[in-house]
Amino acid sequence: MNVYATKDFARFARKAGLNGTTLLQACEQAGAEVPRFCYHERLSIAGNCRMCLVEVVGGPPKPAASCAMQVKDLRPGPDGAPSEVRTNSPMVRKAREGVMEFLLINHPLDCPICDQGGECQLQDLAVGYGGSSSRYEEEKRVVAVKDVGPLISMQEMSRCIHCTRCVRFGQEVAGVMELGMSHRGEHAEIETFVGQSVDSELSGNMIDICPVGALTSKPFRYSARTWELSRRKSISPHDSTGANLIVQVKNNKVMRVVPLENEEVNECWIADRDRFSYEALNGDDRLASPMLKQGGQWIEVDWQTALEYVVNGLQCLKKEKGASNIGALVSPHSTLEELYLAGAPIERMLAATRAAAQAARARKGAQVLGINVEGPFLNPSFKGAQPEAGIVGPDPAVLHRILEAGGGHVRVMTIAPEMPGAIETVKALASQGVLASVGHSGACYDDVGDAVKAGLRLVTHTYNGMRGLHHREPGVVGAALVHGELACEIIADGIHVHPAAVKLVAQAKGSSGTVLMTDAMRATGLPDGHYELGGQHVIVTGGAARLETGVLAGSTLTMDAAVRNMVKFAGIPLHEAISMASSTPARLIGLADRKGRMEPEMDADIVLLDAETLQVKTTLVMGEAVYERK
Repeated sequence: MNVYATKDFARFARKAGLNGTTLLQACEQAGAEVPRFCYHERLSIAGNCRMCLVEVVGGPPKPAASCAMQVKDLRPGPDGAPSEVRTNSPMVRKAREGVMEFLLINHPLDCPICDQGGECQLQDLAVGYGGSSSRYEEEKRVVAVKDVGPLISMQEMSRCIHCTRCVRFGQEVAGVMELGMSHRGEHAEIETFVGQSVDSELSGNMIDICPVGALTSKPFRYSARTWELSRRKSISPHDSTGANLIVQVKNNKVMRVVPLENEEVNECWIADRDRFSYEALNGDDRLASPMLKQGGQWIEVDWQTALEYVVNGLQCLKKEKGASNIGALVSPHSTLEELYLAGAPIERMLAATRAAAQAARARKGAQVLGINVEGPFLNPSFKGAQPEAGIVGPDPAVLHRILEAGGGHVRVMTIAPEMPGAIETVKALASQGVLASVGHSGACYDDVGDAVKAGLRLVTHTYNGMRGLHHREPGVVGAALVHGELACEIIADGIHVHPAAVKLVAQAKGSSGTVLMTDAMRATGLPDGHYELGGQHVIVTGGAARLETGVLAGSTLTMDAAVRNMVKFAGIPLHEAISMASSTPARLIGLADRKGRMEPEMDADIVLLDAETLQVKTTLVMGEAVYERK
């Protein structure tokens, strides 16, 4: 829109924090539209085109170039009147119309065949400020064709309006001054030094910033109009910068790639390898449809047939060899997101385990006392919010890699004891001093009993992700309540488990056999909204975290809230609830000699609760206060 900019412009600019900006930028912040050709927000000020003229009331009685004048240079008007900047006054319109007429004197009338048609700034502004006819009757100048390489076309340099954006880009962004302006007046030309080529790896950006059709893309030349192209957002496949791209497509064929502005990554620039490499997609030697080899011959098939063939083949391999023996060859040109999706889930879990082990070695602030590996030896029928791709059958080789990645910090591992090879895995964990826990399991009562004999000692979030209690088949929950060797974790949030079921566990197991757990995910302590868990979309409403399917996906419970809830739900004394959150888990993971009790020679890890609300007031780790509630 073209409007008068705000009166008392200097005061408006100061309030908006624009004192160090140009009038052009400040006018646009105020809602006024200012045309320009030579100005670019990423380049230095040149002031060549004079299209951005505005009227400054109180200043000299002539239009001022808004790109070259700063807000701090404004002075009060006559008799101390507030400063005022006009962007559409009669003086401004007349000045801009004069500039436009001057620019069009030598510009060729070839818009119908110009590659810039439809995205040309000169074409757009000529509609608003150009005349219906030209008063210029002399011959137009003609600029010789220049060849600067295979990427940038300088065939129509007669269209150039000498804004010098391309020159400044080379100097200030690319770091190589490959283009410059030679001669003066109507003989001035943009050219390279003594006929050299433009070789910068960022040279294609000169095409984008050229406001007219002087610099165009040679590969794209005369292949499509901008309004014929559909647009798809993408990411640079050629390096780790993650430059944002827009891929422009016509009839399912990539025609052009241009930058997508992202201030935090690539601003508005991309490398030539990202801009022009799309030509390989359209090469004659590229495989364009899937093929299957049958009887020694390659046969073209549709995508549905090809994908079904791959899925069936992988499923057969998984049954015969195990999921941990399936790998993938991926291109180094893939994005980080594609590589993450292609990566074996076990590898991702190992990376997370290594990261947790590194955190456990830290000695400042809250301490990681161990790693609880919930998987991957689970029953996929009771996966809960666990991604099924990360679930595999018990495998000694995989177990060895997990424990190795943990570097001695793995304290607990959840396993489904009904899976083939699970009992041997429980024994292996017990021999390594790792607490084997039953969870995400459809085991019957007897399966759990066999695992208890092998060394099973814990139940992962009792009731959730397991076969429930039934009078004919007690299942995992029945075994958890009956077997004295088993301690029970419980999520006491009133969402995962009904308060009455929480009370049942507390009465059956007591404080020495009940472990309070939060199962908290990243939304804990944050407002309701949309979050992510293991690559899955999680919606938190009313403190309940669920996948889009409605399955519970972790909790937003804090440990102090768990203690309060246990006192309320089970009707037990406070000191028993605190034991469930401190001394009992410390004993189970083998840290009872220094954690869980306030006695001489024990670590001074102390949480002070408010006597009335039972909310955390202060947290001390090794005697140092690491948290104080304000």
